[in-house]
Amino acid sequence: MKRYYKLVLLLGVISFSSCEEVLELTPVGLETQEQADNTPTITIIENLTRSSYELLSNRLNIMGEWNWPGGLVFQNDYIMQDIASDDMEKKWNPDGDQPWIDEINNFTFTSENGGPNGLWKYNYEGIKRANTAIEHLTNPEIETITGISEARKNQLLGENYFIRSYYYFSLITNFGDVPLILRPVKTFEEAFEVAVRQDKNLVWEQIQSDLLLAKDLLPNSKYSSDTERWRASKGAALALLAKSHLYNENWSAVPPLVDQIAGLGFSLNAHYFQNFTAEYNDNEVIFSFDHQTNAVPRRGNGICAPLGWGFFAPSEDFLNAFEPNDPRKSLTVNVADQNVNKMLGSLNGANKGNDDAPNNKVYIRFADVLLWKAEALLETGDTAGAIAIINQIRNRARTSTDAEGDLPPAGTLPDRPASNDPATVKGWLISERRVELGFENQRLLDLKRWGIAKQVMTAHGKNFQDKHMLYPIPQSEIDASAGTLTQNDY
Repeated sequence: MKRYYKLVLLLGVISFSSCEEVLELTPVGLETQEQADNTPTITIIENLTRSSYELLSNRLNIMGEWNWPGGLVFQNDYIMQDIASDDMEKKWNPDGDQPWIDEINNFTFTSENGGPNGLWKYNYEGIKRANTAIEHLTNPEIETITGISEARKNQLLGENYFIRSYYYFSLITNFGDVPLILRPVKTFEEAFEVAVRQDKNLVWEQIQSDLLLAKDLLPNSKYSSDTERWRASKGAALALLAKSHLYNENWSAVPPLVDQIAGLGFSLNAHYFQNFTAEYNDNEVIFSFDHQTNAVPRRGNGICAPLGWGFFAPSEDFLNAFEPNDPRKSLTVNVADQNVNKMLGSLNGANKGNDDAPNNKVYIRFADVLLWKAEALLETGDTAGAIAIINQIRNRARTSTDAEGDLPPAGTLPDRPASNDPATVKGWLISERRVELGFENQRLLDLKRWGIAKQVMTAHGKNFQDKHMLYPIPQSEIDASAGTLTQNDY
């Protein structure tokens, strides 16, 4: 294997001891960098793009083989955003299994914890793959070399710009300043050159630049492909662009972007749980990973396996956050049977324990996007507009049947009344986001950006300190960079 390919894992997994372990795995159905460089074909370009998505999958052991302490068995968003918050506990019955997750839960983790390690490596591996695809797709001769059409080239390029921006969004919101790598790394010298944290403002600029390119390159339609609706679309690019403005408090930019998404045909599903079933036939899901059973390469939803081992349970505080008879409570979690319905994509325990389940992982859906607009309107003084959107979300909830198939009684989830008090409306918004988006990897990031994480976590009995606004850079990455990478306070 070429020395070049040993480096192509990029900075995120440049700790060379782990590189060798990862590279021993044969990427069945995917292409190596060496193959892509030597014989670029349409098939290789297509497979490079598919591989860029893979790090968003809940497939088990993408980055290794049962490396639990390294946080590499599955992507760690449930651990880092839900278990770390006041919504989720590690297990239904507490035990000593996987103590590194307990350290995340009680904020006693160090830079050697598997949570940040896995989060970092998954994202930079995804960036590496997207960069490889982008390098080929931006080759001015690629159409001549491969015979790919201009329209298909543009679509694949737009998808990879979106995917790269998604991985960087995860990195910047969890680690702050991070290395900004926009091309494949081909030498040791280049590897150390890029092992430098860039100011987060530059990273945000790159995220938004990629998304602006993506939205113009992707088809001007609800789906990029009617037969492969899982592919990143113009709506996905617009949504992540709106979210980036939300996180930077550029409030006025958010509502028009949300309106453009609606203009593409996205809307709320009639029933809340339609978002989480295995079928991809709804109106609301803007971006998700399309898990498939018995696919080659393997593409199933492996997160359902640890659910069968007793992992992932609601906190009492989360259960108490729901108003009486809110159907979303039983649709999210079945306490009696210890099933997290949302994560299983079923209301009867189906998929529990299945390491190759078919249910999709939802990343962006229209209800989330609407609540971004509500927040932006509130921050710009339009309390009436914000309340109207909150009530739209509540109306869909109260007209959904619960997990038993029953409609809630009259008077459930009444509309929020008119109010000119921003603090009151903000409280309603915070409550609505929690119950609407519970167990969707939003809670801790929301609390942090609202500036109330310490207050809420302390009230929940957690040892959250100011330094926990960011996770530590994995110590293995600090060591591999010979100290070029600097550490967050932890």
